[in-house]
Amino acid sequence: MSDLQTEVEKHGRRGIAALRSGDVPGARQAFSAAVAADARNLDAWLGLAFACAKLGDDTAALTAVDRALQIDPRHMRALLFKADHLVSTARHGPAVAFYRAALRVAGDTPQPPDVNAALERARGVVERNAAAVQQRLIDGLKASGHDPATASPRFAASVDISLGKRQVYHQGPTRYYFPGLPQRQFYPREEFNWAPAVESAAAAITAELRALLTEGGHFSPYLQSSTNQPAMNERSLLDSEDWSACYLVQNGAVTAAGSRCPQALSALDAAPMPHIPERSPNVLFSRLAPRTRIPPHNGFLNTRLICHLPLIVPPSCGKLRCGSEERAWEEGRLMIFDDSIEHEAWNNSDEERVVLLFEIWRPELDELERSEVSALLTLSGQYAD
Repeated sequence: MSDLQTEVEKHGRRGIAALRSGDVPGARQAFSAAVAADARNLDAWLGLAFACAKLGDDTAALTAVDRALQIDPRHMRALLFKADHLVSTARHGPAVAFYRAALRVAGDTPQPPDVNAALERARGVVERNAAAVQQRLIDGLKASGHDPATASPRFAASVDISLGKRQVYHQGPTRYYFPGLPQRQFYPREEFNWAPAVESAAAAITAELRALLTEGGHFSPYLQSSTNQPAMNERSLLDSEDWSACYLVQNGAVTAAGSRCPQALSALDAAPMPHIPERSPNVLFSRLAPRTRIPPHNGFLNTRLICHLPLIVPPSCGKLRCGSEERAWEEGRLMIFDDSIEHEAWNNSDEERVVLLFEIWRPELDELERSEVSALLTLSGQYAD
């Protein structure tokens, strides 16, 4: 150990001893000597900040803690000290920023009891500040004539994001990403001119579904393990009948079950489904058993949208969440969403829920882009092994 380190530690021990004995002026003197000996010693600056605060010298205390944060901007105790001291001097706005920083640094890492107590206090201040800011924003919007009931959906979403009520989600496909596409979670069915024909066939499609359900043997687990692929999917539903599928069209080929459901297939004639050799389209009845939850996940690619035509939806069934929005299924009413954004679904009822699920091209892709994506996905399928 160098002579400088020995001297700094000597002053530091003297300062701590002085604090413990109640000699705050002596502590300040000792820590001042320590930082004079080594201006890069963070602990000495923190000790000096604490002593100055005890003596009511707010300016010196903040100067000292700022020097500590110059040495290590992510030092949690220094961040908490500065935030606490800003609160004690009625500077609540800047204090919140330092409390937030301390909470980010802490994350989920276990901390000593005294630090945990300080972090809880920080969390409380941050939450109360957020609530106050939210209320001021809401009151200000109302005063300016804003009515949430008549606001555009996108503006309403932007307000929720600003207030911290809604998280921002982005496309995160697991295999193929096409850049430049809008980040839309759900698409209004009114934007698709083929949608009414599909919805008008819901009763006939439901009759075909019920015939298959009565006969039995047509559904199999949606997630199936394979010796040719690592089991990276959510394990709770792997090889489980709780989330099962009956394919009418699988990887572009009509199945035996599909041949039994002409109404379902003809209803989709006008839907712009991708036609990619040995890949798509895919059309299936998706069954979710009672009291079953599909965990959050992302789809393979962002060049498609997933469509649900709800056919059997028990009361109080549940919802599908895509990104920050949740939607409940309504029998016969299409639900269209971007499955490359994190999504999950649940059936809280005591009966099964079944939808007709199919995929369509994203409307933002023009014909050239669709042909290019088709060619690429065809090749990637050929070389998947």
